Amino acid sequence: MNKILKIGHRGAKGHITENTLESIQKALDLGVDGVEIDVHLCASGELVVFHDFTLDRMTNGSGEVAKHTLNELKKVKVKGNYKIPTLSQVLAFVDKRCLINIELKGQNTAKEACRLIKFYIDKKGLGYDDILVSSYQPTLLETVYNLNKNIPLGVLTHTNLEEAVALAQKVKARTIHPDHTMLSKDIVEELQKDYKVFTYTVNNLKPIARMKEYGVDAIISDFPNRL
Repeated sequence: MNKILKIGHRGAKGHITENTLESIQKALDLGVDGVEIDVHLCASGELVVFHDFTLDRMTNGSGEVAKHTLNELKKVKVKGNYKIPTLSQVLAFVDKRCLINIELKGQNTAKEACRLIKFYIDKKGLGYDDILVSSYQPTLLETVYNLNKNIPLGVLTHTNLEEAVALAQKVKARTIHPDHTMLSKDIVEELQKDYKVFTYTVNNLKPIARMKEYGVDAIISDFPNRL
């Protein structure tokens, strides 16, 4: 059986505030094979690494991420006194030390993600195998596919595997990312005929053991030390 990749969810969310450079460093310290992060396009056009569409839950700021400029977002304090990083900062920071799974969260994130990825591959020695772009949103994945067929894609789903597979066929995705509660051994084996199965967010020991038994290709967890 192939090695199951350990992927830190939003860095190492269970240890240090999600989607910060410090959380990503913690995941690396814990020996992950990859980190998963989320991106939004801010008002001045940069991609920032942040999960929610609004600042309210995670920061001392409020309102929509997309309506703030990068300068404004740099002044915001994330819980634990951290800063919101840009995708560019994360790509430079990780620098081929592990796989970076970029989840496109916000609207209009695909075009800038493609531009940045291509820049880091052409100019900074990153490889396409160092990157995986995933999303729940068909239009974002289709945009990436139409702009750059070399970028590996993953389809996220927590409701409908058939729809996910149909989209994966359309954009020639390499991975399907189902919620772990959707999976059985048979489903994993069926999906693996065409795709790699990256399951999320698996934090407790029993589901982790079950996912390992099913032979998924990767487990995304807030606690990568448990994998």
